[in-house]
Amino acid sequence: MRRVHVVVTGEVQGVGYRYTMQHVATDAGVSGWVRNRYDGSVEAEIEGTDDQVDRVLAWTARGPRWGRVREARVTELSPTGGSGFEVRRDA
Repeated sequence: MRRVHVVVTGEVQGVGYRYTMQHVATDAGVSGWVRNRYDGSVEAEIEGTDDQVDRVLAWTARGPRWGRVREARVTELSPTGGSGFEVRRDA
């Protein structure tokens, strides 16, 4: 299992980024969460197999068609064995 923390910058708020990511993550079978940050970025944690996480990270770097991703910074974390993928309140 693999778990990552990702911070995405660019035009990523107000373009459906979080809810589209929730759909992509659910389809990929990963667990975790996503939320907007007050600095205008989006932050998420993704956990699953290497292939599942890579699939979501590939989408994360592109984002929804209405947005524009400038950067997606990924940090590896220790897996926790979570379940489900949720949109969290802003931080």
